[in-house]
Amino acid sequence: MVMARIQHFIHSNQRIFKKTLSYYLMHITVAMLVTYVVTGNVWMAITLSLLEPTVQAFAFFFHEQIWNRKGQKQASTQDIKA
Repeated sequence: MVMARIQHFIHSNQRIFKKTLSYYLMHITVAMLVTYVVTGNVWMAITLSLLEPTVQAFAFFFHEQIWNRKGQKQASTQDIKA
């Protein structure tokens, strides 16, 4: 039962997971470049570029969930009015 819910959750959010991963990789790259330019320290750039985007990736996922639900509610409201 629990495994079925997890599989359903993963399947129904597959697009968001892929989008979150691409955003995460882009963010790591940008963060690493900016941190290296500012500090000149490769290890600091790597560390900070992994920490901050990881937190942002989780925030992005939940942000997308909220916006998707909002869009679904608006669509169902429009269907009722039509």
